[in-house]
Amino acid sequence: MPPNHAATRAAVECSLADLSLRADAWVHSLHMDAAPEDRELLLRLVEIGFLPGQRVSVVARATGGGDPLAVRVGRSTFALRRREAALVRVGAMPPPPAAQ
Repeated sequence: MPPNHAATRAAVECSLADLSLRADAWVHSLHMDAAPEDRELLLRLVEIGFLPGQRVSVVARATGGGDPLAVRVGRSTFALRRREAALVRVGAMPPPPAAQ
């Protein structure tokens, strides 16, 4: 029986807040059905480069709970709260190309 690639991909997806320290991942999506107060934050995340297909990694975590996180996207490093990082879905493999 062939492997179920969709199930494999789903199993390796997580939120950016849950990504292991120094692990590389790719942005798959943003949590677009977030609360209304998070809409501006989602727009800001897109503006600074959290787009599907972008490579990201968590480069540091604060001691005592890991809030905030230092996150690298592209050549830039940003500090995000865990709540903010939880809005970004990432995976171990690049997302599949969008159907045209």
